[in-house]
Amino acid sequence: MMQNQHTDVYSVSSLTRELKSLVELKYRFIQVQGEVSNLKIPFSGHAYFTLKDEGAQLKAVLFKGQARYLDKVIQDGQEILCYGRLSVYEPRGDYQIIVDSINFQGSGLLQQRFDELKRRLATEGLFDQTSKKDLPAFPREVVLITSPSGAAVHDFLKSWRNRAFPSNISIFPVRVQGENSGAEIAEAITTVGRALPDTDIIVLCRGGGSLEDLWAFNEEIVARAIARASIPIVSAVGHEIDFSISDFCADLRAATPTAAAEIIFPDRNELKEGIRYLQRGLTNSIRERIDQYQGRIDQNRRLLGDMNFLFTNSALRLDHAGLRLHAVMKKRMENCIARCREISTRLQNTSPVTKVQMQEQRLNFVTEKLGYLLQHSLGEKETMLKQQATLLDSVSPLRTMERGYSITSRIYPRTGRKTLIRDSRHLKKDDLLEIRLHKGTVKCGVIETLDSLDE
Repeated sequence: MMQNQHTDVYSVSSLTRELKSLVELKYRFIQVQGEVSNLKIPFSGHAYFTLKDEGAQLKAVLFKGQARYLDKVIQDGQEILCYGRLSVYEPRGDYQIIVDSINFQGSGLLQQRFDELKRRLATEGLFDQTSKKDLPAFPREVVLITSPSGAAVHDFLKSWRNRAFPSNISIFPVRVQGENSGAEIAEAITTVGRALPDTDIIVLCRGGGSLEDLWAFNEEIVARAIARASIPIVSAVGHEIDFSISDFCADLRAATPTAAAEIIFPDRNELKEGIRYLQRGLTNSIRERIDQYQGRIDQNRRLLGDMNFLFTNSALRLDHAGLRLHAVMKKRMENCIARCREISTRLQNTSPVTKVQMQEQRLNFVTEKLGYLLQHSLGEKETMLKQQATLLDSVSPLRTMERGYSITSRIYPRTGRKTLIRDSRHLKKDDLLEIRLHKGTVKCGVIETLDSLDE
């Protein structure tokens, strides 16, 4: 059987008030060192921020009356030493330090790295306005390098839809926070430039956050990828008060993703209204110009008066001049015809046709005579040729061989050379001979040589 024990039951408010009393009594004056993060200064002028280190976070508030005594303005990323008291904010049950004064220990590590990289890149000229590329007035292809699940991309697309400008929006998904996110963003910029060369604008898109949250866009590898890019890049990272290295390197910085869409895309309705305005202006201008010309025509017509009389006299003078010209031309034509007839008669009397006919007769006679002489000479030459051929044939060796004679040659087996034999003494036994007869050739060997033939 359970025993009833008397215990105090606290309400949430009473417990919170008691904890507040205990905390404020024990920590009436403390010093806390940490890095400033998530700084917010509303219209009241009070500064709300978070002090953090590697292991924990502590909310802090610096009221406007105390802030005016600071040596310099408090900023995200600064390493500071806060003097104050610990308190509990009852409505939320949060404990926080009420800061009375601040000793600025110097910028935090991230802020130091940010400032150092910013100075170095500025010295190298990566922020020069002369190297910035102009954005196309009417982009057709836009690539967002962002996290597809973030609110920033939805804000950008919502603003684009509101402006109703016909463009193609592609999303290249990357991590925008965390380890190696900077390298991933830099690789995405390079990939878009290589794989999608028709892209008009690249937009780096991310919502707001602390310096640490936005650090991927403060890395050197991202800055150099932006500087190398051949496609214009718009940096829409964070809120209006947030600045990143990508903002300085990009061709254009937009305060927010929504502002980036408003800058990049013209408003379709505004364009239509602008076109209608220009059309009305052009129509009015043309009408005014026509009215001006019509007025000048009417004025000149009144100054010139009735021109019919002047035109009638000019027409009559033109007709008279035409008649005179016709008569003069007719007379000159008649004179030319008479002159041509006279020259033709003289040419007929001195015509060279007769001389040509005589020369033609002489040419025919000479041609016939030349043909006769040539035929006679050829006949004589043909007779002489036949006589010489008969004489040559009578002394030809072939005629001699026809009567039973032959031509004997010695053949040298080693060289195949042949020599004509006129004397038997030039031969010896077993020599190879070639005997050419009137008809045919005989090869034979020497059996015996004799100085002379026996009778």
